[in-house]
Amino acid sequence: MLIFRQLFDPQSSTYTYLLGDSVSAKAILIDCVFEQSKRDIALLKELELTLIATLDTHVHADHITGAWLMREAWSSDIAVAKTSHASNADRYLVEGDQMAFGQHYLEVLATPGHTDGCLTFVLDDLTMAFTGDAILIRGCGRTDFQQGSSKNLFNSIRNKIFNLPEQCLLYPGHDYRGLTVTSVREEKLFNPRLGGNISENDYAVYMHNLDLPHPKKINQAVPANLMCGKPDTARVETDDPNWAMLRFSFAGIWEIEPRVLEELTGAYQLLDVRSQSEFNGPLGRIRNAQLIPLDQLAARSNELDPGIPVILVCRSGARSTQALLLLQRQGFNKIANLAGGMLRWRAEGFQTENSEY
Repeated sequence: MLIFRQLFDPQSSTYTYLLGDSVSAKAILIDCVFEQSKRDIALLKELELTLIATLDTHVHADHITGAWLMREAWSSDIAVAKTSHASNADRYLVEGDQMAFGQHYLEVLATPGHTDGCLTFVLDDLTMAFTGDAILIRGCGRTDFQQGSSKNLFNSIRNKIFNLPEQCLLYPGHDYRGLTVTSVREEKLFNPRLGGNISENDYAVYMHNLDLPHPKKINQAVPANLMCGKPDTARVETDDPNWAMLRFSFAGIWEIEPRVLEELTGAYQLLDVRSQSEFNGPLGRIRNAQLIPLDQLAARSNELDPGIPVILVCRSGARSTQALLLLQRQGFNKIANLAGGMLRWRAEGFQTENSEY
């Protein structure tokens, strides 16, 4: 079975696509974003997938690719167009190449015009295609910089993408209106730049008169993406917590595993947000835990020291997640949720106080 997720970066309005094979657990990412690497790694781990490759549809001008960071995390290949002239890639793709992931593969179409090195990736059964900035939903990529050519883009879309089956779903690299997917048939009928009986000359005039400002990050993004996202410095500065070994979840929460909490040294505050009866009840509590029920936390957060890490715990991990978000809004930044709560703590055999089990 194919595993498919469409992810979004709100800063650049970029779509990242995760495709995985449920049998082999192998996966690929298309157009990953540098700042979203923690999110993407968390999703791969939660879905128990192994990333084998990142693919970029082109050298982006509005964001920096996360390809290099993902290779550092997964030893995955970086694949880009041969005509992109990017360094640090493992595979340089040309039309007809296939990128396999388990029982599935993506076939490469060369679709230049937005840039010289634009690629479209077509799923093996022709039901999905990932077009980058070649064709967008009721639009297309601009052609006024990075070797752009309205003639080349018109031919790429009309003679290649529009030759895919009409029911083939098209997934763009960006959308600025919240739209997520279109189809070959829809764009052939309704795309105001390229659909219907629009001629190449009509299209060229349309594109010449767009008069768009350059992307804000173009001067940073293009040089970085020509290096496949490898930073200039050997070490990437992050804001990841350094006070404990934590795991970032796809929900956007830093979590601590019971084993890590049991072995944790150094100062921290362990905050239990269950009710008084649960705190004293049969499930027990963790030694040195401080009780502030969730419904009292907003009024009593001044009882905590924001300079000392806070670990939150409840029965299952749900209420403590709510508590974490509440404390974050109040300025606490050294904070983590105990994964699985007391139920997991007990199931893994760690000691409790006041327990009847």
